[in-house]
Amino acid sequence: MRIFDFFKKKTSSDIAKDRLKLVLVSDRAGVSPEVMEQMKNDIIKVITKYIEIDQEGLEISVSQTESDSHNGVVPVLYANIPIKDMKKN
Repeated sequence: MRIFDFFKKKTSSDIAKDRLKLVLVSDRAGVSPEVMEQMKNDIIKVITKYIEIDQEGLEISVSQTESDSHNGVVPVLYANIPIKDMKKN
């Protein structure tokens, strides 16, 4: 991410791209887009108690990985959460 992209307002194409990503991720996970969006909102709600994050830069994805213990492929949730600052309590 370039430093000036942080201040750039999202265009309608960026928003549409994010929505398409959400649909693809939810399809892979076998979860509805509404549930994926709620999960993203819940993650944001919990994390922002402790750190300041770039909510627009937050990415959540579900992929498949080989499992050592389950002898097969299992879904994995990845979250890329850009941190702006740590909150002081």
